[in-house]
Amino acid sequence: MPLPRIALQGIAGSFHHRAALKLFPGGVQVVECRYFDQVPQAVTTGKADYGLMAIENSTAGSILPNYALIDASGLQILREVYVDVRHQLMALPGTRIEEIRRVWSHPMALLQCGHFLRRHPAWERIEYEDTAAAARDIALGRLAGTAAIAPQIAAGRYGLEILAADIQDQNTNATRFVLLGPPAPPQAGADKVSLRIETPHRPGALLEILEILAHYRWNMTKLQSLPIPQQPWEYRFFIDAVFPEAGSFDPVIDLLRQKSSHLKILGIYPNQNL
Repeated sequence: MPLPRIALQGIAGSFHHRAALKLFPGGVQVVECRYFDQVPQAVTTGKADYGLMAIENSTAGSILPNYALIDASGLQILREVYVDVRHQLMALPGTRIEEIRRVWSHPMALLQCGHFLRRHPAWERIEYEDTAAAARDIALGRLAGTAAIAPQIAAGRYGLEILAADIQDQNTNATRFVLLGPPAPPQAGADKVSLRIETPHRPGALLEILEILAHYRWNMTKLQSLPIPQQPWEYRFFIDAVFPEAGSFDPVIDLLRQKSSHLKILGIYPNQNL
């Protein structure tokens, strides 16, 4: 049976790749995309079976443009997965840390390893478009004196040696990814829903939505606003909520529709934030 084709932003060996393997432990075929907007396109055009997209980070917050991309894609959220963000310093095999002169990585990774990097003030920090791409290009170029900050999976894939492990400032940092695919019936055990809601432009409209969730004991895990195009200073809301009973789902959605100008279900899937 062929491995699932997963479109993701970045390349093999990235955190997206690690998230894909967490969802599909048997292995995946990576469909590399340079930009996030190419991820849903790869699915809708048949180049990939699914798309995988980072949606938020526990310390950096939401990746706002990706909410709009998911909304516009026509795809649904099928599953979610959380990946611990752990950064490794890696270089060509046999390199000693005293030989390092330059460090390549994504700007966010450099920022997340600030404490470690400040212990090596002479190192030149070079921003790269992707953590795994930094590791790959160091390996391909056989670049001595240059290290990458990247996930462990990149070291194994590109034949680099880890010189310092888990150099991130925070050990509780994690990124949430969602798996996108064509609309399908929710899988067994689904107890989480992602919604896009627009409310009437009047006082208390959003409060009425939240009161419904609270009354029926839906645990809201995310509330994010984004501007509505062509409607300046009006906003749509993206809500994630865990619902306690499958039987309560349709009646609550009906109530939310009554209080909303527009409501769209972006996905129903099992909650993984345990």
